[in-house]
Amino acid sequence: MIDVLCPLCADSRIGEFDEDRFRSYLCCNVCRLIFVPCEYHVSPSDEKAEYDLHENSPDDPGYRKFLGRLFEPMNDRLAAGSTGLDFGSGPGPTLSVMFEEAGHNVSIYDPFYAPDETPLTRQYDFVTASEVVEHFRNPADDLQRLWSCVKPGGLLGIMTKRALDQASFANWHYKNDPTHVSFFSRETFNWLAELWRARLTVVGSDVILLAKLGST
Repeated sequence: MIDVLCPLCADSRIGEFDEDRFRSYLCCNVCRLIFVPCEYHVSPSDEKAEYDLHENSPDDPGYRKFLGRLFEPMNDRLAAGSTGLDFGSGPGPTLSVMFEEAGHNVSIYDPFYAPDETPLTRQYDFVTASEVVEHFRNPADDLQRLWSCVKPGGLLGIMTKRALDQASFANWHYKNDPTHVSFFSRETFNWLAELWRARLTVVGSDVILLAKLGST
């Protein structure tokens, strides 16, 4: 028996999922989150050093095209002049620039590069988290923090590669990044949508939209 609770749903029904020469991976049998045990988490300084290697910029058309996979379906659903928050904006904020160019007003937050938490005290018409949730060490708290920033009727957009079956996971490049510690499957997002009573839309292989209904 594995003596650990799922960091998303807090259930104890956890099984071994995979192991490589660097670390092991566990899977929750309830919400289907695949996660790395905390003893394999890198230090915050090593985590930032990894992010510092990223050379993302709004001047890079390739990066804009990549972010377009999240930007386009979200922008199509937004009213003109919406307010938004880009959570985990990184060292070269770009998604926020794209939304501002489309006429929206966007705040940014990043624990390393834009650490002022004032934007997290407000609610927005939309919140984005591009290539962010796979870094969450405490996904229950971190995702709830994101969701609390979404107004009723608003939209949360997440971009992350989704985990597939066990055989595919073993050869999946996405798990090899030492800062990636939480891996979400389609079943995980279904579980999350049910928890939040949200409307779930899946776009392509790596984009999830969650619409906040009513006053939740």
